[in-house]
Amino acid sequence: MKIDGIDKIIIKRLVKDARTPVLSIAREVGISGAAIHQRLRKLEKSKLIDGYKMTINPKSLGYSTTAFVGIFLDSASLYSSAIKRLKEIPEVTESHYTTGDYAIFIKILCKNNEDLMQLLNKDIQGIKGVSRTETFISLDQQIDRQINI
Repeated sequence: MKIDGIDKIIIKRLVKDARTPVLSIAREVGISGAAIHQRLRKLEKSKLIDGYKMTINPKSLGYSTTAFVGIFLDSASLYSSAIKRLKEIPEVTESHYTTGDYAIFIKILCKNNEDLMQLLNKDIQGIKGVSRTETFISLDQQIDRQINI
């Protein structure tokens, strides 16, 4: 996908704030709002723009513990069924099928360490095929960004 300077400006503005008015971007780059819409449709169709989303601050809802969990499976053939069960756990916000020691690496949000312990012991380690887990609690997040274009 080839993108030009105008496309880059559009993307940078929307990554910074997805609620930026199209007409504001149009005035900045000196083209019509309709032309911005056409470019956005082109970028969406090419899959360069994967979607738009609102971000919720989990701490404002009482989720103060972020953890990353490496999941060991008895067999790689259990991956699909384990993912199906992990999708049922609302605190699991990301999952990755990885190389290395873990079959699955997940990110979870919990209200506190006690909730984390219950989630690990009851929900995650209770999944058929999960042999063990390794947990890393995040103390602070300093970087949260999109890839630079």
